[in-house]
Parts: sequence; C-alpha cells; structure tokens
Amino acid sequence: MAFLNIPLTLLSIAIAGVGFLMIQTVAKHTQKYVRTQQKSLGQMNGLVEEQYSGHSIVTIYAGQKEAMERFDRINETLGHTAFRSQFLGSISNHLSGLISNVGYVLICVSGALLYLNGAIHFGTIIAFMIYVKMFTGAFSQLSSAVVSMQSVAAAAERVFIFLGYGEMPVEEEKVDVSNVKGLVEFKDVHFGYDEDRQIIHGFSIRVEPGQKVAIVGPTGAGKTTLINLLMRFYEVGSGDISIDGISIRDMTRHQVRGLFGMVLQETWMFEGTLRENIVFNRTDVSDEKLDEVCKAVGLQHFIASLPKGYDTPIKDDSSISMGQRQQITIARAMIDDPKMVILDEATSSVDPLTEKLIKEATDRMMDSRTSFIIAHRLSTIMDADLIIVVKDGSIVETGRHEELLRKKGAYKELFDSQFDVSSD
Repeated sequence: MAFLNIPLTLLSIAIAGVGFLMIQTVAKHTQKYVRTQQKSLGQMNGLVEEQYSGHSIVTIYAGQKEAMERFDRINETLGHTAFRSQFLGSISNHLSGLISNVGYVLICVSGALLYLNGAIHFGTIIAFMIYVKMFTGAFSQLSSAVVSMQSVAAAAERVFIFLGYGEMPVEEEKVDVSNVKGLVEFKDVHFGYDEDRQIIHGFSIRVEPGQKVAIVGPTGAGKTTLINLLMRFYEVGSGDISIDGISIRDMTRHQVRGLFGMVLQETWMFEGTLRENIVFNRTDVSDEKLDEVCKAVGLQHFIASLPKGYDTPIKDDSSISMGQRQQITIARAMIDDPKMVILDEATSSVDPLTEKLIKEATDRMMDSRTSFIIAHRLSTIMDADLIIVVKDGSIVETGRHEELLRKKGAYKELFDSQFDVSSD
C-alpha cells in the first residue's frame, strides 16, 4: 500500500486504528454488564431451585411474598444488565459497519482530490477502496467474535476459578493393610478448618480391636470432625492417627476408607435395582451373600414383598420408609465385610420402633468389629464399651454408661436432659 500512495496509506491506517479503539472501548463497557448478567442468572437459577426443592417449607411459613420480592429484584437486575449487554453488543456489530462505510467514503473523497490534482491514477483509488473494504470486513468479524467471547468468558469465569484449585496428589500404596485388626489411636490431635480457629484440641484416645466406642457431646463439639479426620476427609493439623500402629498418613485414602463401613444419617438411594443399591460398586456378590446380609439387617420380609425381589427397580423418591432406607444403607455397609464400622447419627430421624429395628441391625454389623458411634440419643449407646464425652473439641469424660452417671459430670447432664431426670 505504501508503494502506491503514502497519504492514502496513512489514512487507511488511521481508519483502522480508530475502528480498533472504538471496538475496544465498547467491549470494555460491555464486559461489565455481561459479568453482572451471568451473576444475576446464577442467582436466579439458585433461587428457583431453592424455592422448588423447599416448596413445602416456603408454603408452611407463608414465604411466597418474600420469595417473589427476591425474584423481582434479581429479575430486574438481570433484565437491566441483559438489555445493556445486548445493546452494546449490537452497537459493536453496527459500529464496525459504520467504520467500513465511513472509511470507504473517506478513501473515495481523498482519492478523488488527489486524482484531480494529478497525484495518483484512478486504479490506485480502486485498489485502496478494496484494501479498506478488506480491513473493515476483518473488523466486523472481530467485533462479532469479541461479543461472543465476552459472554463465554463471563460464564466460564467461575468454572476457571474451580479448575484453578489444586488437585489431590496421586498416592501410592506403601503399606499392607490386609491384616488390620482394628486398633485405633488418636495421639495429641489438633485440627481447625481455619488456621486461626482450632476445633480439636489435643485429642488422644486408644481404641482396642473389637471395642464399641460412642462419641457424644453437644452440637458443635467436634464429634463428626473426629470421624472426618479418621477417614482422611481432612488432614490433621498436628499429632497423628494410627490404625494398628500404622499412621493413616502412610496409607492411601482408598486404603483408609476401605477399612470402614459407614452408615450416615442421610440415606442415599440412586435409580436402579435394589441389588445395585446394596452391592453398589461390587460385582462379586452372590445371591447367598445378599440373603445373608439382608437377613442380618431385617430386610428379608421387605424383599419378599417386592414383585421382582432384588431386581425390583427403586428410586430415591420411591415409596420406601425411612427405616427400610436405613436398613438398605446398613446392608450396603455390611456387604463389604469391613474391618471397622462408623455410625454417624444413624437413628436420629426415625421413630422409636424403627430405631429398635435399626439398632438390632447395627448391633449385628458391629459384632466383633471396632465400632465408632456418633449419637445424640443416649439410649442407643448405653451398652457401649467406651463412651467419650467431647466438648469444645476436647475429651471431658470417658467410661461406661453406669460409671459416667456416677461421676455426675457432663454425661449425666446430657442424660438427665434427654430423660427428664431430676438431679438429687
């Protein structure tokens, strides 16, 4: 271009520069609204899901008006930002077309003046008109791409934040845990979810193989946190936890969790057959083994009533009672024949009759196994070999049920509060 005519070349570069600056300015303002639009859209989706899943609670507390007001506020912000982002995005596309036409006119006028003065030939004007069209056409495509990429970047921002977190390191098995007996020891364990706020303070306890250990205490005392540390859902801040003298740090997470059968308060069912819900990820379970486990947890009559037995399809929203769900969960834990057992509030949401059935099933599962029971209902742990009373992340009392009652300490306060026993 410069070889043909320097003034027209400089004019073409100036047109391109002005176009680039204008697109950049519009894109900068558009990005702000696109980000707010994506944030509002996320809030809108969260609100709709929250109101749908908690519809009964919202209805009971007559919260429809407040929910609609929240919806209107979010929707107003979403509508405002969506309009601005779409408007500026459209301006960007039309702006590139305007720059193209203005550049075309300027080249024509400037070229005509130079031609009249005899500075250039007519063919040079035609060449520059084609060059400018090519430049501005590229800007039109660029502006469309910028608008699309802004929307993608705003939507992907939170995804990239998630992907930016460090991955768990790959672990190699260094020790053999196939002959574990169930000796568990906490040695001066300290832990806090935040560095400046410790939850567990110098926790130390030794649990012998086959012992049934109950962990009790007020809400927020750190009971479930201890189990999370034992299962290596979190790493201890200082101190150590060992199983049969082997530090759990020297085991892989898969090895540690493979030693335990765990029954939680929340029962989880996935879409599939009853057999698939019990065996879960195992493929080597025979019908005889299933019969043995289901009989042990008291499920045999329920299974006999199903039209296809173990192959009956069930869903999480199937009409299965809470007690039957919990029994299925216990059977799922038993099918692996774990070395140790953890029960975390397994009977807290069932009626007394169902609690009795579940306790009978869990007692069979815990027989001859090291067991940890987290419970608020003290009636379920009176026969424990060792009761650990935890408060503010520290052990305040240990012993058997009768022994702790005689001490008239924290355990007796919990017992009296549940059974409405007047202190002497």
